[in-house]
This record gives sequence, C-alpha cells and structure tokens, in this order.
Amino acid sequence: MTSPVAPLINRRALLIGASAVAAVGIGGPVSAAEPVWTNFWGLAIRGYDPVAYFSDGKPVEGLKAHEIEWMGASWRFATAENKNKFLADPEAFAPQYGGYCAWAVANGYTASTVPEAWEIVDGKLYLNYSLGVRETWRQDIPGNIRKGDAKWPGLREG
Repeated sequence: MTSPVAPLINRRALLIGASAVAAVGIGGPVSAAEPVWTNFWGLAIRGYDPVAYFSDGKPVEGLKAHEIEWMGASWRFATAENKNKFLADPEAFAPQYGGYCAWAVANGYTASTVPEAWEIVDGKLYLNYSLGVRETWRQDIPGNIRKGDAKWPGLREG
C-alpha cells in the first residue's frame, strides 16, 4: 500500500540530503561514523529533552543551561536530573536511527523529524517526520521496526 505522504517525504528527504551535501544547514548527519539528525543549530531533536519522553510522557523543550555534546550533536535537557540520567546511559534515551524519521528509515532513506511525532516501543524512542507520518508508521509498528533495523546500518554508513 502506498501512503499519500510518501511523495512528500521523498521530496523532503531529497531536500535534506541536498542541503546536507551543500552544507546549507537544513539538517543532516553531523558525524559520518554515527549520524544524528540535527537542525540548523546542531541541536538533536530540535532541542527537546530525550529523557522527558520517558519520564513525562511528552516532548519537553530542553534548556541551553542543561546542554551537552554527544555523538557530534548538542542535546538539551529540561532539568539537570534528566541530563544526568542521559549521561549515565545515553543509548537508553537517544532516539533510534539517530533521530531520523523511523518511517523513512524503514523505507530506505532518511528524513527529518519533529518532536511531537514520537512513540516509545519496547523502551526505545522513535521519531517521525510529522504526526501524519507517525500514523502511517503505526499501521505496522513491528514490521516497520524490523525493516528500519535492517536498513539503518546501510543508511548510517552512507
């Protein structure tokens, strides 16, 4: 089944890729070894607190006062406690696929994400391009995760 959002995402993914190559700054990987999607300012998850998804059950903006560098990106946290939790085990809180759109990765490419389009599945945070794309991804979460897990290593490398 083809999703009505697929053409939109494909165009957006092409723009992101072109912009990253041109270094215009729309977003893109900040490290060739382990890409993390960042916005123009180098912020992972657009500056939202990854720990808050787990502790508060919603996206919460992080503060510059609680900012760290990890995997070539700046990560912000709403509280010092959340920052310390992340520092103790970043892999437990960082979004899957470097914060790129889970639906896009499952379909073989990368796309940016918005903090509001999220889901925690089996203790892992997944982000999506938009709320609409998240709904498409939710139609087969286990299948999309299997496909994403299989395709991410190839996308990550190049």
